Amino acid sequence: MADAFEPTNILVTGGCGFVGSNFVRWVAKNHPETHLTVIDKLTYAGDPKNIGDLPKSQVELVVGDICEADLLDRVVAGHDAIVHFAAESHNGNSILDPDPFVRTNVIGTYRLLQAARKYDVRYHHVSTDEVYGDLDFDEPRRFEPDDPYRPSSPYSSTKASSDLLVRAWARTYGVRATISNCSNNYGPYQHVEKFIPRQITNILCGLRPKLYGTGENVRDWIHVEDHSRAVWDILVRGRIGQTYLVGANGERANIDVMRAILRLMGQPEDGFDWVEDRPGHDRRYAIDPSKLESELGWKPDHTNFIEGLRQTIAWYEKNESWWRPAKAATEERYARQGR
Repeated sequence: MADAFEPTNILVTGGCGFVGSNFVRWVAKNHPETHLTVIDKLTYAGDPKNIGDLPKSQVELVVGDICEADLLDRVVAGHDAIVHFAAESHNGNSILDPDPFVRTNVIGTYRLLQAARKYDVRYHHVSTDEVYGDLDFDEPRRFEPDDPYRPSSPYSSTKASSDLLVRAWARTYGVRATISNCSNNYGPYQHVEKFIPRQITNILCGLRPKLYGTGENVRDWIHVEDHSRAVWDILVRGRIGQTYLVGANGERANIDVMRAILRLMGQPEDGFDWVEDRPGHDRRYAIDPSKLESELGWKPDHTNFIEGLRQTIAWYEKNESWWRPAKAATEERYARQGR
């Protein structure tokens, strides 16, 4: 295991988004000696309220685009680490318009790597298991760090591209970089366009939830707090140049997740509508986190998915003012797509 790295001033990209803001909140709570600068473009998926209650002395927000090299020159200097969450991440949106995905996920990562190289800043790159493609439903194996990349959507292909840039910059230029590829996250502050919060907020709005295709597609779920802990562990103790897979052994078919949400919210299990499947919809994701567990001693705390789902539902019930402004526009967009 590498000697522990002790960051004191971290630049977090996309720190107003779902996963990024949860990481910022986790670090602020568990490592109050660490200062965090958040840089976020504040697209529809980034909300400054997600970190607005954190101490201003510890968490600073810079509104800006990671594709702007001049901005990065002003911001990166003086930090000892970059944790890169910023990404366009919605598969359906990437199919309709790949342009922002290529710009943010590929060009933005390139700009950050150049800045990390210029200022000799340690760099952690947060990515997705979708770069590996998918698995058959009855296939016994799970994704492993050295598996070949087989992305199937514009979103996952741009994330795969960004991962490969990180690997190249680490090997060619000596950038002190690590990569994590994580399975599907759930928890508080997730935008209502995503699968779990969309179903929860539909029910809260008196709308019928929607399920793609046959509902057999399998996702490997992890609570966002466990992901945050994993990113911290990799940042401070991970081996430079290495890739770690982050998962919590949470494989579940989409239809089973849908039925669980309906049960927990007092609805009949068949109280949803089937909609046309997404083009190129991956069948099954499954993460093997054994490298992360054996090297860094990480284990998930949220091992009861139903209880985690119950807590997530309660958060959306209590925070209607947070998600309500985005709900109507999100459903209008889905309606135009027939989904």
